[in-house]
Amino acid sequence: MTRMKSALVHLALLSAIVFMPVLVSVYQDSGVSTRARQVHDRAIVIDTHDDVTQRLVYEKTFDIGARNKTGSLDIPRMREGGLDALFFSIWITGDVTGPTAVKRALDQIDAVREAVRKHPNDLVLATTAADIRKAAADKKIAALLGVEGGHMLADDLAVLRIFAALGVRYMTLTHSINTTWADSSGDKPAHDGLTAFGKDVVREMNRLGMMVDISHVADKTFFDALEVTRAPVIASHSSARAIAKSPRNMTDDMLRALAKNGGVVMINYNAGFLSEEFRAAPRPPDFSARIKEIETTCGKDEACSILRTQRANHEAMRSGVLPAVRWEKVVEHLDHAIKVAGIDHVGLGSDFDGAVMPLGMEDASKLPRITDALLKKGYSERDVEKVLGENVLRVMAQVERVARTSR
Repeated sequence: MTRMKSALVHLALLSAIVFMPVLVSVYQDSGVSTRARQVHDRAIVIDTHDDVTQRLVYEKTFDIGARNKTGSLDIPRMREGGLDALFFSIWITGDVTGPTAVKRALDQIDAVREAVRKHPNDLVLATTAADIRKAAADKKIAALLGVEGGHMLADDLAVLRIFAALGVRYMTLTHSINTTWADSSGDKPAHDGLTAFGKDVVREMNRLGMMVDISHVADKTFFDALEVTRAPVIASHSSARAIAKSPRNMTDDMLRALAKNGGVVMINYNAGFLSEEFRAAPRPPDFSARIKEIETTCGKDEACSILRTQRANHEAMRSGVLPAVRWEKVVEHLDHAIKVAGIDHVGLGSDFDGAVMPLGMEDASKLPRITDALLKKGYSERDVEKVLGENVLRVMAQVERVARTSR
């Protein structure tokens, strides 16, 4: 028996030696170190904004459970990229309002919940920080809901309460057009920030345990929201205006104010918010005509429009028609936000399937590159874990406590 055990031990050691180079080569091929992969696997990785919901609604043949050749998100690539939780964006354009907006928002909420129902071995609906931690422990991906634009309320707090009851855990106060009660960064000021009703919306979100999302809002709306809220707020997908001057990005003063509030800014991967060179570059007539053709062809099919527009932009980057934006710009924005706001106030909000991703970060499988890059910049493993998800979990827990005290 002793000889048999000894032989088994030798066999195990030999197997480890034989297979070790295979594991190392995988890490080398992916450009991610073994240490980074270990940190990434150990962390709870959360993405607070993605638009794959549009594919669930518009692409009847789309299967989130299968590996797709297009787009950025599906379960296999989420697994490969170590993504533990994501907020499915509930989004329609800001010019759709009233009962139509409410109906379309409810349809999208239903589509996400149906995706969870159809893939119970991989997805689980989550509404709390504890739910996310349990999902990660159970090796499942937590699916959360975020409404991207207060225009979907139809100026009715009862609709907000319905959204909350269905599992929505944040709402972006505006999208790119002013609502009747809040100014957007993409529109001309009409309300000097938040109206009285807008402030009531923030208070009710605090009471309901919904995170107030200030991505897309005008600067004055942002500061008004901070004055009213009793809980930390988030920017679910915004980058740094010091690097790229889009009004959608946050100034350093806003980043410092967000940190004082206890909130978190999640860096957006959209090329136009990462690179000022790309944002400001003139679009040649041929390229503009192609984008116009895509809009005409896709019509109201937002998934079609988003995917084809990203493809056109990537081709333009690779051919030199537009400035190339590499994935490292995400890390540049993360580093800047951390230096200004502090390590406890920065996270990830990709905008996957909703914008033009930088080259090298085309889909969720590439996420470990961010972990690797932050470690190489000298951030500690604990600090990297905060950026990957712990900061969001902290804010969620704080928002939940405020809601409990309100009741």
